[in-house]
Amino acid sequence: MNTGRSETVQNIRFARSADGTGIAYAVHGSGPPLLIDACWLSHLQFDWQSPVWRHYLEGLGDIATVIRYDERGHGLSDRHVTDHGLQARVADLEAVADDAGFDRFALLAMAQGGPVALEYAARHPERLTRLVFYGSYAGAHTAATPEELDMYAAFEALIKVGWARPTSEFRRVFSSMMIPGGTEEQMRWLDDLQRVSVDAETAISARAERQVTDASDRMREIDLPTLVIHSRGDQMNDFHHARELAAGIRGARLVALDSSNHIVLEDEPAWPHFLSEMTDFIAPDRALGSADPAAAVPSAVLSPRELDILRLAAAGHDNEGIAGELVLSVRTVERHLQNAYAKLGLQGRAARTAAVARLLSQG
Repeated sequence: MNTGRSETVQNIRFARSADGTGIAYAVHGSGPPLLIDACWLSHLQFDWQSPVWRHYLEGLGDIATVIRYDERGHGLSDRHVTDHGLQARVADLEAVADDAGFDRFALLAMAQGGPVALEYAARHPERLTRLVFYGSYAGAHTAATPEELDMYAAFEALIKVGWARPTSEFRRVFSSMMIPGGTEEQMRWLDDLQRVSVDAETAISARAERQVTDASDRMREIDLPTLVIHSRGDQMNDFHHARELAAGIRGARLVALDSSNHIVLEDEPAWPHFLSEMTDFIAPDRALGSADPAAAVPSAVLSPRELDILRLAAAGHDNEGIAGELVLSVRTVERHLQNAYAKLGLQGRAARTAAVARLLSQG
């Protein structure tokens, strides 16, 4: 597709996961780092000229340094992989995050990336500045409706029968559910992406593993600024999954997009709404990357729990007193304080006093 836009260059690299699987990832754009947790279907090169994905790549690249990767067994990553379990997928995310070389970054979980992002955030909160879920969920069968369970079984049968066929009538079922408002060109491209990005055997085994993956227990451990964005009429992942995420993660904000598309398209009003929400949400990370990171506004940079702890510290409570007020362990309070100091660019004995002073100065 000729968009008339200037060509943006992506840099494709490879990371090695814990089990030796090669994971392909690409970096483009400028600004604070935003790592996209891989969704089900992707191909780093094929996506680049896509009438379905191109506006995401360009729009997000204008506001952030975007790091995205092909899931194991998909795209440019190693094919014919048999382990698609949660632990292996988290290890892939860890490998990409480490290889990309950013100490801290925002994490955007798309679609099936939700459980992986939750697990990573619970294990490595010090690496993340904020967390976004887009069209995603905490666990595939968490609060799943009977219709959704029937759909999961039907999808597997469709993949077995029609994935590798040269004609696209079976793959079109997936395309029409992902972008019911799409044009014929967009539908055809999504039909082709399914065949290009993954073989039928891997598609079946990866989907089967995802149906038993559930990281909903991790939601209560998340203490990061969190945004949940979801299309109201999403036919792939029902909107109730977004409500569950927003209710389960403390301080999370839910944004409902007026769309029936799982992948919001460029020419619908929901697209500028999505991009505006993303731009505003990651804006504090620009302050963290400025010449004077210590000048970042605490309420915009710190998580809700970190703010609670600093407010109690400002009221004169020591760590034991804070732990008692918030029903936390003293060790957990200390960890949150260290994370807050790091985010504010503070260190040494005066860090606590400086962090409290900056919080009070913001009213």
